[in-house]
Amino acid sequence: MFNPLYVVWDPDPVFFTIPQLVHADIPFGLLVKILVGIIILRLIYNLVRENGRPAADKAGKRNRKAKKSSDTLMSGIPLILTVGIVCLVVLWLLTSKTEIRYYGLMWMLAILFGAMFFDNFCKREGLPSSVSESIFIYGTLATIIGSRVGHCLFYEPDYFLAHPLEIITGIRNGGMASHGAAVGLLIGLWLFSRKNRLPYVWSLDRIMIPVAIGGAIVRFGNLLNSEIVGNITDKPWGFKFLRLYRDMPVEAVPVQHPTQLYEALCYVVTFLLLIWLYYRRNAGVRRPGLLFGVGLIGVFLTRFLIEFIKEDQEAFEQGMLLNMGQLLSIPFVLFGAYMIWRALRRPVADPAPKAGSAASEAVSPETIHHRAEHKHKR
Repeated sequence: MFNPLYVVWDPDPVFFTIPQLVHADIPFGLLVKILVGIIILRLIYNLVRENGRPAADKAGKRNRKAKKSSDTLMSGIPLILTVGIVCLVVLWLLTSKTEIRYYGLMWMLAILFGAMFFDNFCKREGLPSSVSESIFIYGTLATIIGSRVGHCLFYEPDYFLAHPLEIITGIRNGGMASHGAAVGLLIGLWLFSRKNRLPYVWSLDRIMIPVAIGGAIVRFGNLLNSEIVGNITDKPWGFKFLRLYRDMPVEAVPVQHPTQLYEALCYVVTFLLLIWLYYRRNAGVRRPGLLFGVGLIGVFLTRFLIEFIKEDQEAFEQGMLLNMGQLLSIPFVLFGAYMIWRALRRPVADPAPKAGSAASEAVSPETIHHRAEHKHKR
């Protein structure tokens, strides 16, 4: 409902509810321990298999030892994690009354957009479909795990260090952090790049496009949840978040900044700028690192500035000159500025070099990929 002075906001954050289908007491804590144990056993198996390779075989591949060891060590781990998490989620859905919230759907939509964009990038640049398929596993798992672990360690470390299993079992109660998602994604992209023999900066540049629009989508989910709200305001576009003040009459509910929308709009602008740089200016090839730097600035400088008009998320932030979100944003902003400076100070790469030229091999991810595959087969 709209009023010339404010917007009254009280949507139901639940999209639909799944009834409990199986009445059973599932020991999720034990199942999580079993999953972790399986992963550790797989790592041990990978190490033993790598160390048990013939010495002559190792000597013939010294120039690829680091990459090969990394790939061997991680062999099977993403698949085990994916299957394990899916099984835990299915058990959870079957044995409990589950609410499907718009916030979760927004996360799913953001991940879907990311997969679609990366598939388009790979097709546009002549990379095999296996590259776009693997980013879904590495990117999705890294983002979700990073965002959850980041929230637990950045905002409630005392509690979750004392109850580590609740990092997983307590996810139903909420708690995801964008800075943790960023750290997790950086790690996931590093593994993805090594697996597919692609330059790390190639992956970083292209992931920022879906990250920007995905961030906007997730912030809209925050708005539907009536969370991460702003300070009190007298602006005509202010919101009355009735869900946060159930015991108060509508007239007494304060009007607050819809900071979720502010962030979402800024992320959309960042997304449009990145789209223009990638598709119209070919910055992903001509200026490696520029897209990543612009994306970091657009996302985390936005976060840093809007935090000034946002309510503190945790009690320990009260009285701080800069809150936790701002402190965590500063390194990303500085790193983004460095990546832009690094990209602009280097000579512009030829976007359409002659076939067989050194420049062609330097800037084409397809060439890098096929050269690595050919070398691997030899």
